[in-house]
Amino acid sequence: MDYFRVSNVRAGFRAYDEAVSSTGQDVGGGVHTNRLAAETSPYLLQHRHNPVDWYPWGPEALRKARDEDKPIFLSIGYAACHWCHVMERESFEDEATAADLNRSFVPVKVDREERPDLDAIYMDAVQAMTGQGGWPMSVFLTPDGKPFYGGTYYPDRPRHGMPSFRDVLAGVDRAWREQRAEVESAGKRLAGEIARLAGAALGGSDTAGGSTQDAGVLEAAMLGLERSFDATNGGWGGAPKFPQPMAIEFLLRQHARTSDARALAMARRSLDRMAAGGIHDQIGGGFHRYATDSVWLVPHFEKMLYDNGQLARVYLHAWQATGWEDYADVARRTLDYLMREMTTPEGAFASSQDADTEGEEGLTYVWSKAEIEEALGQEAPLFSSAFGVTERGNWEGRTIPERRQDDAELAGMFGTTQAEVHGRLRAAGDRLLERREGRPQPGRDDKVLAAWNGLAIAGFAEAGRALGEERYVTAARGAATFILDEMRTREGRLSRSWKDGRASHAGVLEDYTNLADGLLALYQASFEERWFTAAVNLMDQVLAHFAAPDGGFFDTADDHEELIARPRGLQDNAVPSGNSMAAVDLLRVAALTGEARYRDAAEGTLALVGAVPARYPTGFAQWLVAIGLALGPLHEVAIVGGPASAERWALEEVAFRGFRPLQVVAAASPGETAVPLLRDRPMIDGRATAYVCRGFACRQPVTDPAELAEQLTARA
Repeated sequence: MDYFRVSNVRAGFRAYDEAVSSTGQDVGGGVHTNRLAAETSPYLLQHRHNPVDWYPWGPEALRKARDEDKPIFLSIGYAACHWCHVMERESFEDEATAADLNRSFVPVKVDREERPDLDAIYMDAVQAMTGQGGWPMSVFLTPDGKPFYGGTYYPDRPRHGMPSFRDVLAGVDRAWREQRAEVESAGKRLAGEIARLAGAALGGSDTAGGSTQDAGVLEAAMLGLERSFDATNGGWGGAPKFPQPMAIEFLLRQHARTSDARALAMARRSLDRMAAGGIHDQIGGGFHRYATDSVWLVPHFEKMLYDNGQLARVYLHAWQATGWEDYADVARRTLDYLMREMTTPEGAFASSQDADTEGEEGLTYVWSKAEIEEALGQEAPLFSSAFGVTERGNWEGRTIPERRQDDAELAGMFGTTQAEVHGRLRAAGDRLLERREGRPQPGRDDKVLAAWNGLAIAGFAEAGRALGEERYVTAARGAATFILDEMRTREGRLSRSWKDGRASHAGVLEDYTNLADGLLALYQASFEERWFTAAVNLMDQVLAHFAAPDGGFFDTADDHEELIARPRGLQDNAVPSGNSMAAVDLLRVAALTGEARYRDAAEGTLALVGAVPARYPTGFAQWLVAIGLALGPLHEVAIVGGPASAERWALEEVAFRGFRPLQVVAAASPGETAVPLLRDRPMIDGRATAYVCRGFACRQPVTDPAELAEQLTARA
C-alpha cells in the first residue's frame, strides 16, 4: 500500500534551519511542570518535568490539534522501557528539541500499559509503515488521529543510518505545511486499512491443517514447535530469546492428553535452561523480561508482573506433571518474589520493576567476586562454583549469577551431601538477598492493572491449592478483593488501572478475561462461591459489551471512546490475547454452569482463527490451550460434604492430585449453592460424595477416594 513515503519526510530534513529559536516555553527559571503532573501513571509522571508541553491522550489534546491545525506527535512507552528512558534523556529533556515539538506539534504521551487499545492501533500503523515496531513508539497523526508517519526510537543525532529526532520533526513539519493533501490522503488510507484489519477474522476459508475442533491441529502445532525448537538451550528462536509460558503450557497439556514424550521433553528442556540461566533471578527469585542472547544468560533486567504470574503457574504445572521438586521450588521462589517486592500496600500487585538502577542497567543484580567473598566468607567458594562467579565475570566485568553446577556435582567437589549443599546454598542466597536489599533498587511501576493481576491471582491460587500453602491463597484473595472493590463499578464494569486512590481508563477485553481466569482459579482453591459468581458476571459483561457480530470479541467495549478503529487482537503476545483467554474462560464457565450459551460463544471465538494456530503455534499458544479444552473430554467434578470434613478433604486431594488440565472442580456443603454443577447432588449415606460428570451427565457417585481416582483416570 502506498502510504506517505519516508522520502517525503526526509526531503524536509534538507531544509532544516539550524538557527531556529530554541527558547521554547518559558519555564521561569524554575522546575517546569506540564500537564502530565495530574496523571497517576508512573510512566507519565516520569515526564512531568520535561520542557515538552505534553498532553495526556484525551479530548483536550485532540481539540488543541484541531483548533491550531497542528499534527499530533504521539509517544507511547512504559515505565520499565530502557530505550524510552534513553529517548527522554536525549530528546524530551532537551530544550531545543522541546521547542521544536511545542511549536509545530501537539505532543501527546501515552502509557501503553494503561491504554493497550491505543497501543495496538498505532503499533499496527507503525509496523505497516516501517515493517517493524517497538517502544518507544513515535507516531505522527493528523488532528483527527489518523497516522501518517512513524517509527520507534530516534537518537538525538544521526547515527547507524537513523536520522536525528530533530531532523524527523523538521521533515514532518515541512511535509505537513507543504504536502498537506498527500499527508492527509496517506493517513486516511492507512486508517482505513487498520480498521479493516481490526475487524478481520483469521479463520475464514482456511482449512489447511483442519478446523479448531480437530485434534490434528494440536498435533500439527506440536510438530511445528518441534521444528523450531532449540534442542540445546530450550525455547524457540535465537537472540533475543523470550520465555514462552503459553507454548510450554500447551506442551504440558499435550503430554497430559497424548502421553507424547516429545512434548514433555521440550517443555522440560525449556524450563530447566531458563531456571538455570541469568534470566532467572538466582538470588531473589522471579524472572527478567527476556534474554539478550540465545542461552538465557544475559537478561534485559526489567521484571514484569505478567511474566512472573504466568511462569510461576507453568512451573507449578510442570511439578504436578513430573513430580520434579525443582519446578515447585522455582514456582515458590517466583511467588515469594512477587509477595516481597511487587505487593502494593492495598494488597494487589504492581506492574513492573525497571531494568535500570540509577541509570545503569542491571546494577542491582550483578556481583563482583570480591563482593561475593566479602558477603559470604568461607561459603564463597561453594556459591561461586554453583553460580559461575569469577574474577572476570560474565557481563561487563561482573557476574550475573547462573546455575553452573547442580547439587550432586557440588557434593562430589566439596566432599559433602546433596542435602548439605542445598541448605548451604539456600542460606548463602538469603544472605546475598539481604545484602542486595541494601543497594539502590530499580524503580517500580506500582499502578495496579486488572488484567495482569488476574494472571498473578491465577498463579497464586493454583499454587496455594497444589502446594498446600494457604499464604498464597491469601495473597490471591487480597488482590482479587481489592480489584473487585476498587476497580469495578456497581454495574459490574471494570477499570483498567488503579493508582493513588484513583481507578482510571475503561477496562478492555483482557482485563475481564484474565481476571475471570484468576477468579475461577481462586474459586477452585478456596471454594468460596463469591469468586465463581464474580467470574461468571465478568464473562456476562464480555458477552454483553464486547461481542463481535461474526464471533469472538472486540478489545474495547461497545461504549468505549471512539477511535480510528475498534481493535480485535487475536495473536497471543507476552500475555494471552483477550479472545483466546475468553475462549478458555467460557469453556470453563460452561462446564460449571451447564449453560450452552457459554460453550456456543467459545466455539464462535475459536472459529475466528481456524487452523492458524497449527502453523504459528508460538503466536497462538493460548488458542491451542483453548482448543484442547474444547476437544476435551472435560471432567466436571462435583464434591459435596461439610467444609471441615476429612472425607471431603480426601476427595478434594484426589481431584487436585497431579496435573489434570481437562477438569473443573466444584465443592460445597449440602444445600443451597450458586454453582449449578453442585445442585441436586446429595451426599450418599451421609458421607462426602463426589460426582464425575461430562456435560452434566454423571457417573455413579462415589464416596471412596480410590474410586474417584479411578473415574478421573479413565479416558472414556
